[in-house]
This record gives sequence, structure tokens and C-alpha cells, in this order.
Amino acid sequence: MPSNNNQIEKRLWSAADELRANSKMRAADYSIPVLGLIFLRYADFKFSQAEKPISAEQGETTRRRGISKIDYQARGVMYIPDEARWSTLMKLPESANIGKTINDAMRAIEAENDDLKDVLPKTYNRLSNQVLFNLLKNFNLVPMDIEGDAFGQIYEYFLGNFAMAEGQRGGEFFTPTSLVKLIVEIIEPYKGRIYDPACGSGGMFVQSADFVSRRRTQAQFTATPMETISIYGQERVAETVRLCKMNLAVHGLGGDIRQANSYYEDLHTSPGKFDFVMANPPFNVNNIDKERIKDDRRRFPFGMPRVDNGNYIWIQLFYSSLNTTGRAGFVMANSASDARQSELDIRRQLIQDSAVDVMVSIGSNFFYTVTLPCTLWFLDKGKRGTEREDKVLFLDARHIYRQIDRAHRDFTPEQIAFLASIVRLYRGEDLNGYTFEPDGLNMTEPQVEQLQRVFETRDYEDVAGLCKEATRAEIEAQGWSLNPGRYVGIAERAEDDFDFYERLQALKDELEVLNSEAHELEENISQNIQVLLEEV
Repeated sequence: MPSNNNQIEKRLWSAADELRANSKMRAADYSIPVLGLIFLRYADFKFSQAEKPISAEQGETTRRRGISKIDYQARGVMYIPDEARWSTLMKLPESANIGKTINDAMRAIEAENDDLKDVLPKTYNRLSNQVLFNLLKNFNLVPMDIEGDAFGQIYEYFLGNFAMAEGQRGGEFFTPTSLVKLIVEIIEPYKGRIYDPACGSGGMFVQSADFVSRRRTQAQFTATPMETISIYGQERVAETVRLCKMNLAVHGLGGDIRQANSYYEDLHTSPGKFDFVMANPPFNVNNIDKERIKDDRRRFPFGMPRVDNGNYIWIQLFYSSLNTTGRAGFVMANSASDARQSELDIRRQLIQDSAVDVMVSIGSNFFYTVTLPCTLWFLDKGKRGTEREDKVLFLDARHIYRQIDRAHRDFTPEQIAFLASIVRLYRGEDLNGYTFEPDGLNMTEPQVEQLQRVFETRDYEDVAGLCKEATRAEIEAQGWSLNPGRYVGIAERAEDDFDFYERLQALKDELEVLNSEAHELEENISQNIQVLLEEV
């Protein structure tokens, strides 16, 4: 009987984390080796699965020369030499030099698989024999009847937990999965080239492939993810590039992932190239050397923002990388939606170019490293010439979430499906079988009644407190703001429909937003004064 993948993830993490605690190692020193062992277990699992059918299909020629690396590679399986087999490592006594043996195993795999050159970790000699011996035993518990993309799920589960443990650095390589899933559901990357110029550990790519697989099972098409999408990424940190390549590998994916600083380097010649762009860039970065890039109008067509802030440099990178029908979805600081002066001018040009399609406000506590809320931006160059050309959909999802613990929230699959279905109604697209269920959406009674009617008729309507389809004239009247809160209004409530906890939580969230915006305004004022002083 197939195993319960969710329970496996939790059991493996609990055991691995206990070993780390007992070894007094930092999560940052422990994470890469552990993720490398998950990769090795996966590679050996796939290799073992391929052995029997390859042996069964041997022809006379194969029998004479013996089974070789070519036979495995023809099936899309990494070749694992004998010294790197999991069974070989499991036979090691606790007295052996386990760290050296695992390092040698990783080198042997890299030597046989060109795509993995310089990718796999080889620092196992830094871990004690006892820790390594117990880790091998721990991962040996993964059953051989495991189903689906289980190793990918285990890898992703460990990534998320390491990100939480590593604090700020964790936020640099991992975007919470539920946010990534919402982005993917809204931009719908069925086929084409996908680009992430701040790709971290590759979550955007993994969820895009999962989207293709799910649509495939719904009989919308038969192609596999690797036949349908092509993956391109850039990442500044070498170690994170390796994390990304391992993440793709354990999900059965491949891509062109390169180490580069996307502000200054464009190794994929990105302008006008991609069907989809997805990213979670670092927010509010300062000290970018704008002199180096100010004349690159292919990547930065609206010019450089005068303030010392990288948000609108990233936004232009995403915009310029799209082809004429491309879609982008990315995470951005709330302050970018209302930023003034030169950033406002860039935002106005994006809106007038009919590029901005959907804006979604996300509540606080979705990230592991910061409690502040954020905004999801969605661009769609393909909406030019359609009824949506001069419109933008604003969605306020701050009241929609699942509370994981006191400090963390996420979206349930049902909440993601609901938000994506609102967008599909606005676009006039098929709802892919979605049926509206109000449970878990934190809607008021009048909102529920209206939404039931909307999903029955399949005709989009503005819903107070949730969504608003605004025209370009309305946006101009709001000073070209892209803050959903300015447009969606306040939800109607029945007279006795009052929840004190919900109201208090909403006020707390609003206070956090206002405090964050006030802090950013203080910084902007300080920067603007400095600019004025330099010009005097």
C-alpha cells in the first residue's frame, strides 16, 4: 500500500532536526549536506526503478556489451556508479570515514552526469561520523512504494523548514509555497519559456511543472512538463544555484540555471524572450550602481528611478523580459504600489502600456523572515486589444489565510483556487471545474450571497471588500496608485454580522501596513532631501 507522503516528510524532518540539535550545528551548516542526501536517495531510487525494465528489454547487442550509462540516460535517468549507490553507503560501518565516502560518491555522480558538474555538496567531512551514520539510517526509512513526486515534496518540505530556521538568509532562497502556487495559478504557465531572474531554490519552476502535470491529469493535454515548458533562471549566490539545480533534479526537471547578478548581467539575453516571468526579488534594495545600467533601455525601457531603491528596477526587468503575449507574476513590497515621484512615473507608463493586469494584496505573516504584508503583481502584455486593455483587477486577500501558528500563515488549496477563479472570471476564462464553497474564506454574509450568484452565472462582478475591476481613468484619478485597498472598498455586513476577533485582527494588520508605509516614507523623504542637497 502506498505510503502517506505527508507523514513521511514530518517523520524525516523530526529525526534530522533532532540530530542537528544534538550536534550543536547551525541550520546554515547542516542544510546543504542534508538536502544533498535527499537528492542522492532520490537519484538511487530512480536508478533502481530503471534497472529491471532495462534488463528485461535487453537485446542481443545489449547482452554482449552489458548494460551501460547510455541505457539509463536514454530513459532520462541519472547514472549512478556502484560506489555511489545507496546500498553501498548503507553497508558502511560506523567506524568508517563516512564523510569522505559520501564526498567521493557525490564526485562520482558528477563525473558521470555533466548536468550536475560542481552542483552536489562535498562537505560531508565536516559532519561527525555519528551524525552521518544516523542520517543515512533516517533517509533509508523512505519506503520503496512511495508514490507521486514524493522526493520532490520531501526536498521542498526540508527547504521550507531550513528557511524558517535560518531566518533572514532563509528568506533569500525560499518563497512560501502557497504564494508561489497562487502566482502560478493566476499566470497559468501551460507551455513556453519560463524565466526567474531571482530564482533562489527554484520554487517557481517546480510549481509551474506541477501546474502542467495537474492540467495533464485533467485531460486538457497529454504532454509532460519537460515537453511543455523550458526553464531559465539566474541567481546571484553560487550555493543557492546548486540548491536550485538539485531541487529541479529531485522533481525530474532540468533547466538553464546560471549564476549572475541580474541587475548588471543578462546571461539569457532576456528582452522580449519569455512567455512567463515569475519572481520573488529582494525588496527595497539600495546601493545599486545605476550608472552601470542607466543606458540599457532594452531592459529598463522607462529609465532609472531617482530614489535609492531597486523595486522599480526589478519591475522593469520582469516587464522587458516578456514577449508580446507574455505574462508575469511577482512578489513586491507594498510601498511600490503607491511610490511617488520617479517611481510613480514608471508605474504610470506601465499602466498606460496596458501591461498591468491584476494586483493582489496579501496579509502579514506569510513570510518566514518578516511579518510585513506584500503585494502580488501580475502583468499581461497579451491583454492589449482585448476588453481588459484599459482595466486592472484589484483583489484584497488580506483577510483570506490559514493560521499555521502564532507567527505564520499560508493559503489552503481551496483559498488559492477561489482567488484564481476570481481572476479567471475577470478574464472570461474557463473555471476548470471550480465550485464555490465559502468555508474558510472569511467572507461576510452579503459577500457570500453575491459570490454564489456570480459563480452560478459565470459573470464577473465587483464585490465590495474583495475585488474591483478599475478602469485606467479611475486609476489616474487615484494618482496612478496600484494599491488594492484604494479600490475594493469595505465589505457589506449583515446587522448582527460582527466578529470581535476578526475585526481586531484586521485592525492589527492595517496598523502593521501603516507602520511599514510610514517607515518607508521616512526613508524616501530622507533620500529625497539628500538628492536635493546634492543638487544645490
